[in-house]
Amino acid sequence: MTIEVLGVNKNFGDFVALHDINLSFGSGKLTALLGPSGGGKSTLLRIIAGLEEADTGTVSIEGVDATNLPARKRNVGFVFQHYAVFKHMSVAKNVAFGLEIRNKPKPEIRKRVHELLELVHLEQFAQRLPSQLSGGQRQRMALARALAVEPKVLLLDEPFGALDAQVRKELREWLRNLHDEVQVTTLFVTHDQQEALEVANEVVVINQGRIEQIGSPIDLYDSPANRFVMGFLGEVTTLGGDLIRPHDIVVRTSPAPGTAAGRIVRYQRVGFEVRLYVRPDGAVPEDGDVVITLTRTFADALGLELGTAVWLEPERGAKTVPAAARSQTEWLPAADRSGEGSAVAVGAVA
Repeated sequence: MTIEVLGVNKNFGDFVALHDINLSFGSGKLTALLGPSGGGKSTLLRIIAGLEEADTGTVSIEGVDATNLPARKRNVGFVFQHYAVFKHMSVAKNVAFGLEIRNKPKPEIRKRVHELLELVHLEQFAQRLPSQLSGGQRQRMALARALAVEPKVLLLDEPFGALDAQVRKELREWLRNLHDEVQVTTLFVTHDQQEALEVANEVVVINQGRIEQIGSPIDLYDSPANRFVMGFLGEVTTLGGDLIRPHDIVVRTSPAPGTAAGRIVRYQRVGFEVRLYVRPDGAVPEDGDVVITLTRTFADALGLELGTAVWLEPERGAKTVPAAARSQTEWLPAADRSGEGSAVAVGAVA
């Protein structure tokens, strides 16, 4: 079930929420809209759902122009961060609601509800009220309710944002498995980088209403298009005027050609990982230290400790980005900013 968004713009007064968005989402894919709060991702999702109107542009679902269709006629399932359940209805009644208002036969409703509760592992809670469920269980109920009407598209707006870290981790794996089973085209909004990288087939990075990059999780992490994407999808540090990931720095205990000399000014153990803070020779604290991450075993093998002199260089093949670029994107041609995959940006960046 393809979704096409062409030339979409949306302003709220003087605030530009979306600027010239052009996207195509492939059928059956699970795509994450990833970006910081206020970046425009939820606005885009609501425009696709028909809950918000774009100022300009079109939205098509399976080749049908849905731009002016009301939300109820788009056959889109929508799941909000805060469940939006009917508190006075049982779990089964919540799941059945969309089918009942469509006047489906009662035997069909019972069968569909039973199938969905089994799918989301809530069949034993069918007669409970939402208040008697945990947060994770309520979110699974909300997903079952959205799937009940067999939507063409499933849209999830920060679906796990209200849950604690452990439950979020469990539900990420559950959502991935559920999607593999039902194969409905799914878009979900998140500002959690790990969530997007773990769950999605494709990731669309949105910032300040513009598309920064599109690609698979591996493509975006290993080959970020610009400074913003690199910094947003993982930790970065600065070495020799370039941004680089802390785990992509080679640490030596003797000089070598092309290496930068420094001294360890902070040694921090975090579980199996060691974080080194290295101050380059001639630098002052205000300049910032180079941060390196190593396994404890490797740090011990090198004999590293506070005050040790070290020499640093990028790992062979490591991705680096100029730290002092005049803007986030000008160092890379706009034509190269879209990634490969089912979601394709067309003229998305001004």
